[in-house]
Amino acid sequence: MVAYPRFAVRSANSKENCMPDIRHRVVISAPLNDVYEAVATTEGISQWWTRDGVRGDSSEGSKVEFYFGSPEPAAIMEVTELNPEGHVSWNCVEGADEWVGTKLAFDLTAKDDETVVMFSHADWRDPSEFMAHCSARWAYFLFSMKSLLETGKGTPFPEDLKF
Repeated sequence: MVAYPRFAVRSANSKENCMPDIRHRVVISAPLNDVYEAVATTEGISQWWTRDGVRGDSSEGSKVEFYFGSPEPAAIMEVTELNPEGHVSWNCVEGADEWVGTKLAFDLTAKDDETVVMFSHADWRDPSEFMAHCSARWAYFLFSMKSLLETGKGTPFPEDLKF
C-alpha cells in the first residue's frame, strides 16, 4: 500500500506527463479535522495565507478568489474536491499566467496526535524562477498554517515575512 497515492514519483525516463510540480510535507500537531477546516474554508485560509481577502463559496464546483494587496484577485481557484477525511483540491482558473491551469492539493493523514500535510502545486508548464519563488512562498505559508494550528497565530499576508 502506498501511503500517498496522489504523490507517486514519476519516472525520470518518462517523457509523458513531465510537467514540474511543487511539493511540500509538513507535520502539524493538531487533529485532522482542524487542519481540514484550515484548508477547506475561507475563514480558515484567511488565518494563514491571506487576510487581505478570501472571497467566494468554498464548495465543490464553486470559485474562491484570493487577494494580496490589490483590488483585483491575485488568483481564482475552482474547488474541485472537498473531502473531510483528508483531501482538498483546487484548479487555478485565473491569476498569474504561470498559475493558470495548475492544480493544487492538500492531502491530510492523521498519524498519532498529528496530521501530515502533503501539499502539491502541480502541472506547471515549465520550471522557472517564478516557480522557485512560489515554492519558497508555499513553504512559508504552510509553516504559517502550522503555527496557526499549534500556537493560535499564523502569519498570513500582509503580516508575512517578505523575501
